[in-house]
Amino acid sequence: MISVDQATAITLSHLFSPPVLKVPLRDAVNHVLATPVFADRDFPPFDRVTMDGVAIAYKAWEEGRRTFVIAGVQGAGASQMDLPGSEVCIEVMTGAVLPRGADTVIRYEDLTMNNGMATVADVIVDKYQNVHHRGSDAAAGSALLSPGQRISPAEVALMASVGITSVDVRAWPRVAVLSSGDELVAVEEQPGPFQIRRSNTEALVSALRSMGIEAEAGHLPDDADIIKREIGRTAAECDVMILSGGVSKGKYDYIPDALEAAGIRKLFHQVSQRPGKPFWFGVGSRGPVAFALPGNPVSTFMCFYRYVRPWLLHSLGTEVKSQAAVLAEDFKFAPALTYFLQVRVSGDGGVMKAWPAAGGGSGDFANLASVDGFLELPSDREVFRAGEVFPFLAFRP
Repeated sequence: MISVDQATAITLSHLFSPPVLKVPLRDAVNHVLATPVFADRDFPPFDRVTMDGVAIAYKAWEEGRRTFVIAGVQGAGASQMDLPGSEVCIEVMTGAVLPRGADTVIRYEDLTMNNGMATVADVIVDKYQNVHHRGSDAAAGSALLSPGQRISPAEVALMASVGITSVDVRAWPRVAVLSSGDELVAVEEQPGPFQIRRSNTEALVSALRSMGIEAEAGHLPDDADIIKREIGRTAAECDVMILSGGVSKGKYDYIPDALEAAGIRKLFHQVSQRPGKPFWFGVGSRGPVAFALPGNPVSTFMCFYRYVRPWLLHSLGTEVKSQAAVLAEDFKFAPALTYFLQVRVSGDGGVMKAWPAAGGGSGDFANLASVDGFLELPSDREVFRAGEVFPFLAFRP
């Protein structure tokens, strides 16, 4: 049995290498950028007006002028006008180019407009106010986005602004999700007296979909020959296998042997943690990476967020953000295992506090609906005091 840190290091030393795929800009959200994006011109490309009002030469204001003759209107998208002299102003619209010869914009709220004249109220006017200077955001040719950037609507807007219509992204891995066990029936079926529905498969597929990854899902009965055949077939068709159930020491736990028969070499089996102790991980010489997770619902859920999701993000070359939370009340856990405590979190003065949630153990998946994540408590202690800070594993946005 290995430690949580050792299991993490082993999984992260066997990453998937995704190919580069070109997708339409509108389909790029949630993907990971594969190539840099550069500014095709200065940002903004001209001295841009940021408030509706009038443009003046600040020197006239400094010399005491407060009333200006309105010489015209500069609209957004129109050709740049010239300011004829210091005694005049030009009405300007937000987004318009600043008229040539002007350097300051006074907003309408600070003006009185009457008979073709604009009079400035008793306000403070600063040179260059309400002007967004050319190139102040980015110079032409400068990098706007770097590889590894997770694409959100904000990045889509930025790429659209430089004329990109298709984007180089890192392709998602082909993922297969397999549950096992005769006690499990499909969601739409009526379970027998001693059966349950396949919630783990739905949880895993949904968790992957929240990342943008679509997965093929299937189920394996407690039959060694069928399991061996189906795992061999699936291993030849995917990059990542995520299995739930059948990895403990029970008589019908055929998954580990079937994985190795499919050419997937075991790198570890059992991690010093609760829940999720029977976690199995292996890699194929030319085939997929396999995460075989314990079948108890909370074990499957926790192992996905603690190991599988970070592994996917690292493989895609994107940032994996770490979080921490303050334990809100004393907690005791005696076994020498890393314990993933289900917690509810709340903000208190900018500090995230974690409140332990009572539950029925690794089979109590209903409890997950009332918590926000897991607090990772180290294995070398039994008593954890309120006010101490521990890593927090969130599964809610």
